[in-house]
Amino acid sequence: MSDSRRTEQTKGAILLVEDDGAIATVIEAALLDEGFAINRVTSIAERDAALAAKRFDVMVTDVVLEDGDGLSSLFNVRREAPIMPVIVLSAQNTLDTAVRASDSEVFEYFPKPFDLDELVEAVCKAAGPRDSGSDSGDDGLVGDAPVEGLPLVGRSAAMQGVYRMITRVLRNDLTVLVTGESGTGKELVAEAIHQLGSRNTGPFVAVNAAAIPANLIESELFGHEKGAFTGAIAQAIGKFEQANGGTLFLDEIGDMPSDAQTRLLRALQSGRIRRVGGRQDIVINVRIIAATNRDLAPLIASGAFREDLFYRLNVVPIDLPPLRERTEDIAELATHFLALAAEEGLPRRSLSADAISRLEEHAWRGNVRELRNVMYRLAVMARDEVIQPAQLADVMITEAAATAPAPLDGPVGFDTALAHWLHDAQPEHGALYQDALGAFERPLIEYALGQTKGNQLRAAQLLGINRNTLRKRIVELDIHPGRFARSA
Repeated sequence: MSDSRRTEQTKGAILLVEDDGAIATVIEAALLDEGFAINRVTSIAERDAALAAKRFDVMVTDVVLEDGDGLSSLFNVRREAPIMPVIVLSAQNTLDTAVRASDSEVFEYFPKPFDLDELVEAVCKAAGPRDSGSDSGDDGLVGDAPVEGLPLVGRSAAMQGVYRMITRVLRNDLTVLVTGESGTGKELVAEAIHQLGSRNTGPFVAVNAAAIPANLIESELFGHEKGAFTGAIAQAIGKFEQANGGTLFLDEIGDMPSDAQTRLLRALQSGRIRRVGGRQDIVINVRIIAATNRDLAPLIASGAFREDLFYRLNVVPIDLPPLRERTEDIAELATHFLALAAEEGLPRRSLSADAISRLEEHAWRGNVRELRNVMYRLAVMARDEVIQPAQLADVMITEAAATAPAPLDGPVGFDTALAHWLHDAQPEHGALYQDALGAFERPLIEYALGQTKGNQLRAAQLLGINRNTLRKRIVELDIHPGRFARSA
């Protein structure tokens, strides 16, 4: 154990529990420079002895220590120092660790590698004035026991932000808006929040707004009375009532019709619903988690999505990264899916190092969902127990074809051209994005004009851009819309 080199006029006494000498030295130096006194120990036994001998203002602790789990043993810390803020560091970087830290009522959780400035700032806040009893109590959802069956996998820095946001909403009922590309796992985030939160004894009800006909979505959400419309032969309970006491997950919220948006907003504001054709308001008690793979900003600008509904839903935003931005998670995810496939009775498979490298090079336009499908298909089709790169080729081509949009019919052949361009292109490092835009903006605009017979307004609508923007690019690219009208 090393005592602080500063004993007078310090900001506070910090107990640093870290058995990695390099990390401990960096943290100690930063906190000493900030004016704290540091006691540095390397084990749970030394930690408990220090707590028994002295009062500390904050404890900073690693999880995996030389003689045990620093997180699971926090009950000893609470016995000696019930209101001392605890900051947890961990290289495990799983949702399980983040949730265990949250359930243990720690002041803050930092996955390694962490930002040193953020850690120092957290220590300063923890050591500062706080409300009495704000750090005491033991109302964790699952105590110190590990949480089994967590739906999210990955230890990348991109996922750490997701895990930390999830832990921040477990003890409240704030509305959450999950955004991200198709296949990134938005429903899994919603399930994790429900499963780990205070409503886990209630129902989890999911509804996909894009999969319900516009004329039925209000009935689906709010229910209907007998005779409310043609075909309503009996009373029906809607998703809001089915989710009472639990969580309602509204997937693809960006595709919800305007009329339904208005009724949804009214329900969120009042906490009451009314069945279609009904006369009585029904009090509801549900947590709302919404999700979309669409950019809502242009939908709001065009009037297709209500701005006031967006602000009502976007209380806590959680943005899921695409798989291409978390390639370091691919090996763990692939192994996880192969294990799930084996649990479901498929042959047990594993991946060679070269096969993993090949997976990490793939574009994964279908994100985690595409990776899962590939692993299940490999579990069935691979000839050997250890999967090699050669065995990936046919399976990944099949999956890529399944997840790719249908080829565009028209004068441009965009998908084919793009595939050939990517195969043959040798752009300068860091210029691929701009090179691709330069190569394909013209044929994309020409395709839209061909589809609309030269009508610039309809072409702009097809492209999803402003009409004036389209006109500007037509002039700059020297495109002649008239030839598309003539060739129609």
